[in-house]
This record gives sequence, C-alpha cells and structure tokens, in this order.
Amino acid sequence: MDSIHNWPLRLKCEVEKFTKELFYSLYEITNVGSKQSQKIKKQFIEILETLDHTNAQQIWDGFIKQFPEIQEKLALDAQAAFEKDPAATSIKEVYLAYPGFYAIAIYRMSHVLLNMNVAILPRMMSEYAHGVTGTDIHPGAQIGASFFIDHATGIVIGQTSVIKNNVSIYQGVTLGGVQVSKELANIKRHPTIEDHVTIYANATILGGDITIGENSIIGANVWITESIPPNTIVSHQSAIKTKLRNNYAS
Repeated sequence: MDSIHNWPLRLKCEVEKFTKELFYSLYEITNVGSKQSQKIKKQFIEILETLDHTNAQQIWDGFIKQFPEIQEKLALDAQAAFEKDPAATSIKEVYLAYPGFYAIAIYRMSHVLLNMNVAILPRMMSEYAHGVTGTDIHPGAQIGASFFIDHATGIVIGQTSVIKNNVSIYQGVTLGGVQVSKELANIKRHPTIEDHVTIYANATILGGDITIGENSIIGANVWITESIPPNTIVSHQSAIKTKLRNNYAS
C-alpha cells in the first residue's frame, strides 16, 4: 500500500475542473475533433493515469460512446422537472438553473464510469456535485427515467438504492441504510422506490428490504422502515399546538 504522503490529494481540484467542463460540454463532447472534446479527453486521461489506470484511452472511448444515451436520459429528467415544477418557465431554465438537475447530470455520468470499473473518479465527481448542490447521490445507485429532484438541498441517496421511473424527491429526503457496518458492504442496504412515487421534504426511508410501492405519496417528515404498498399515501401527524398569547403588548 502506498504511503499516505504519496496520495495525490491535489487531484480533487483537477476533478472539480473536469466535472464542470464535462457538464458544460454535454452536447459538444461527442464531436471528438473539437477543441473542447480534446481538452476534456486530456483532462480525463491525466486523471485516470494519476489513479493508476493503464487503459485510460480505451475507457474514454467507451465513455464517449454512451453519451447519446446519457443525453436522452437527461432530456427526460429535464422534461420531468419542467412538467412537475410550476416555477419552471422553460426546459432551458432547468438545464441552466436547477441544482437538482445538475446533481442528476453528474450522477448519470459518474454512474456510467462506475459501471465501467473506473476507480475513485466516479465518487470524486459525485462528491463535487454534493458540495455544489447539497445532494449526495452515490454513483452506484440505480435511477430510472424522468427523475425529478426539487430544491436539492440535503438529499442523500445511498449506494444500493433503486429508484424506478417518474419519481420525484424533495429537499431533505434520505434513502439510507438501517445499519452502518463494513460487513454489509456487498448486500443491498438501501430502499427500492417503484414507479410514479413522490417523496416530500425531510422524509427518511431506511433499509435494503424496503420497497415503496408504485403511485404512492410519502408525506413530509415521515420515518419509514417498513415497505409501503402501491397506491398509498403516508403522512405525518404534527403534534404542534397553538394558542393565543395573553397580555400581548403591542
């Protein structure tokens, strides 16, 4: 094992630059002859070589081939945001101004790299997006089409989460594990969210054997450790009580 003093900690800055450029070039990168594409390719190869990959060029070529599919998925995500958020005025606004969409975009690219057995870089990309948006999506999560994140801040989606199609998630939602143990590293620890589910702010759903059934609505502030059947509304009853103040001085 290398000495900790030899670890390339400055690589974090290079990955941040690369990740930003990768997002900015979503629709230029497949033009392999362009200056921008060549610039990103150079950054990518240098990063992978620093991480001891010996086949960086081959990985880059495979990554580029998957960009048309990434673009198609992101178009569906942007459309979902536009249709579900009454504040959205255009698809362009979603691409340019929505932190949830940005987090999803970085996830979709890092997920492809993780599936190509690229070490460390996918996590570094997701942690950069986490720092910028407040949304922590592990690149190992499996997320289907037309995914919408509103407001973004405080969301955690664990490594073995499965999110199917047309799911909406609001700020503060956690899809987590019941236990934190290294012995559980190779088993499913995080929930499955079926199609057409909406999860409102600050809901917490924990456990690898937990499924939220399709067409369900999970209300704000609930804590779930048992599966929810399809077509269910789950809500939290507030214990807050109010009364008028006496002797209020104006």
